[in-house]
Amino acid sequence: MKIISKSQDFLTQFFSQFKREEKGSIAIETVILVPMLFWVFLTTFSIFHAYRQHAISQKAGYTIGDLISRQTEPLDQAFLSGSQKVLQFLTLSELNDTSMRISAITYDADADRYEKDWSQVQGGSRFPFTDQQVEDLGDRLPIMKDNEQIIVVETWIDYDPPFDIGLARHDVVNFVFTRPRYTPQVCWVTCG
Repeated sequence: MKIISKSQDFLTQFFSQFKREEKGSIAIETVILVPMLFWVFLTTFSIFHAYRQHAISQKAGYTIGDLISRQTEPLDQAFLSGSQKVLQFLTLSELNDTSMRISAITYDADADRYEKDWSQVQGGSRFPFTDQQVEDLGDRLPIMKDNEQIIVVETWIDYDPPFDIGLARHDVVNFVFTRPRYTPQVCWVTCG
């Protein structure tokens, strides 16, 4: 019994002394807080990077739309390929991580519907718009005059977060439209 009581007294004395001791408390706090601060820093950086990539992607879509709206000659496959390279350059992406769909859409006021003049795809496994898909876009397109044309540019960029904090790899998708600037319509080589 004396051995147990001596060990209990020793433990009680040790823990009461340990409780009052303050040496090394900063080191222990540092060991606890530094990993938490590091994780907060990585999370903040990753979220900022994702928002930045979305903003850059949207600006690149508007830039390509503006580039196309200034064309007075019919567009061809070489122009579309060059536009994808511009998208890749502006978004700092790999060429195989970007794809785009460019479509010319006209509004028919008599039928009160949007009609596809032409639609082309560059990169990825996307498909040109069908007539039904264009009709379904009505709530995403602006109010237009009869026979007015707009150029719709859709871009997809494969986004891979820099750190694994719970953000999944996903496509950054943009849908922008613009009106032709110097001509009433922008043509594809086959539209006359």
